[in-house]
Amino acid sequence: MTGSAAIGNGARIAVLLGLLAAGVLTGVAGWLVADLWFHGGLALALLALFGLFLGARLALGTGIGVGAATVGWFLSYVLLGVPRPEGDFLLGSSGIGMYVYLLGGVVLAVMCATMNLPGDRPLSAAGKAK
Repeated sequence: MTGSAAIGNGARIAVLLGLLAAGVLTGVAGWLVADLWFHGGLALALLALFGLFLGARLALGTGIGVGAATVGWFLSYVLLGVPRPEGDFLLGSSGIGMYVYLLGGVVLAVMCATMNLPGDRPLSAAGKAK
């Protein structure tokens, strides 16, 4: 057995919490890199997101792993973009780069969550696959 069927509930929860934390860290690092270098940093940040989301999909074998990583990434994205009481932002958002980072991350998350892996079997309403 592979994927989420091979691990117990406690281990699955631990993996999901780890993916949530990895999503937060990847989101913070991606924001910093995308803001520092527009073209190269943006590509690097999106590649890091793709690696995180694909690894989450492969680790659990379902889209729930991608969902946990996406929640962590989006949480860090929103928290870094909220203005502080002083009136400025924690990290600056340099124009269109942050919007491309947000849209690209969402597209990558949906792509990884809905992809079919070689081990996935098609579901049939008629009964068990033989």
